Amino acid sequence: MSTDDAGTASGTRHTHEVDVAVVGAGTAGCYAAATIAEAGYDVTIVERKTVEEAGHIACGDALKGADKFPEVISKSRLEPALTNTVVDHGQFEIPAEDAVLDIPVPGELAVIDRKLFGELLIEGAESAGVDFHYDTVIQTVIQDEDGRVTGISGIRKGDPAHYDADIVIDGAGSLSILQDEADLGDATFDTNVQFSQFASAYREIIEVDEPVDYHDALVFKPTKRAAGYLWYFPRTETEINAGLGFQMNEEPMKLVGDLRDDMQTRPEFENAEVKDKLGAALPTRRPYDSATAPGFMSVGDAAAHVNPTTGGGIAGAAYAGTYAGDAAIDALERGDVSEDVLWSYNERVMDHFGGRYAALDVYNIFTTAYDLDELMALLASLPADKLSEQLYDGKADVGLGLMARTAIKSFGHWGTLYDFYRAKQLADRLTDHYDRYPDTPAGFDAWRADRDAIMDDVYETTGAEPKY
Repeated sequence: MSTDDAGTASGTRHTHEVDVAVVGAGTAGCYAAATIAEAGYDVTIVERKTVEEAGHIACGDALKGADKFPEVISKSRLEPALTNTVVDHGQFEIPAEDAVLDIPVPGELAVIDRKLFGELLIEGAESAGVDFHYDTVIQTVIQDEDGRVTGISGIRKGDPAHYDADIVIDGAGSLSILQDEADLGDATFDTNVQFSQFASAYREIIEVDEPVDYHDALVFKPTKRAAGYLWYFPRTETEINAGLGFQMNEEPMKLVGDLRDDMQTRPEFENAEVKDKLGAALPTRRPYDSATAPGFMSVGDAAAHVNPTTGGGIAGAAYAGTYAGDAAIDALERGDVSEDVLWSYNERVMDHFGGRYAALDVYNIFTTAYDLDELMALLASLPADKLSEQLYDGKADVGLGLMARTAIKSFGHWGTLYDFYRAKQLADRLTDHYDRYPDTPAGFDAWRADRDAIMDDVYETTGAEPKY
């Protein structure tokens, strides 16, 4: 890496030449950078936060897939941040039905100290050879006359900074400014992104006096409107991540006030101490159809690599970052950073979890067509194991036999139950279609047109307004 300094009217401009510049020191950014650096390339992560605040991210702190991390930053390095490993199921409170639904969660589950987790990720990336530039705010994406991304620029510790890079990886989070600043119209990169496809969330870390009786569970509760839910996730028996969120296409909620109102109804929070507060936006949409452009990839929240029904995104981000890192290494070795070469990244994401998440988004769309009471009645009538399989893996067997067995419990809501069954069939069609994700950009337009035709059937079946 070389650095040239030049005087400017506002101070000294620093120019850095790197093989890869990664924006954002979150999960996806750290795994991408560590993968590339371990292969011997010069990688710099630029992070807007200070070194003291880096890793401090608003999160529900629940981690599904806690047993599986890419080896470049191994599970053993991250284990000190896994503060609750006995949590093994969900509890969904349904006040309208006077019910609490126990939902088994498949796979290994943990609740984490997210700031410590972030700091350990950074340590892992540094050990792999990644250079970190903190207190750096990126403002501009640099492209050549053919549209290839060739660098980024912004302000680092008060001075202008420019990064020349063969590849830029966007790990800057939901609604990333890089995607607004870059001209990606001639690439396959998904530009069908609106704020209404995201949720606004807020969480507090609460210390309570006595151990909670749900220390082995993730507690969920619907808000007063169908657009959101509350959560209470125990980091330890006495430290709780309490939060809520709402879909941005709905009337805004008073996040702090609504959370406080619900906590006041729960005796465990009497005399509790608030240790930390933070808010964020998160994707509640399908993963980007393509997260590549010449010289450019987006990863993690910046590419909507989040389960849209649960908000879980840590494990997906780790693997997406690794896949992007592998694609970057291939491109650097070939001396070719075109979409044709970077495309393997899209394929691996869709094959691993992207197609499943896209199918799960059908249920988010389904919920927009029904009022809260209808949805809660349906939720209470479904077998917990089937609900869990569908929310987390999208693989539940929801056939006519199950419909018949559920009919008595769902009396008065049979129309909603049947609509759910039809939505499940469409979600399965989407899963099959994503299994045929193209292996080159040449097949992308035809694949997307066929996918959009399935989505037209989703909207017609559910009566929901188009989301995309």
